[in-house]
Amino acid sequence: FDPRHYLGTHCYGFPKTGPHRLRFLLESVKDLRETLKKKGSTLVVRKGKPEDVVRDLITQLGSVSAVAFHEEVREIV
Repeated sequence: FDPRHYLGTHCYGFPKTGPHRLRFLLESVKDLRETLKKKGSTLVVRKGKPEDVVRDLITQLGSVSAVAFHEEVREIV
């Protein structure tokens, strides 16, 4: 969870993630974790800036050969 997603927007200061969206996100992550657990896998969930969290996970795992990600599209005002 990137803390920057829960701050105000850069244009008008409205929350990027309101309480209903956050609840849906948390319930979805919980459901995904439970589904993966039933299949013998797991889900790693972290809070922090992705550029820091991913770097730390790679360091902890030590044998990572590839990392895939997407970048949030920002509206240019």
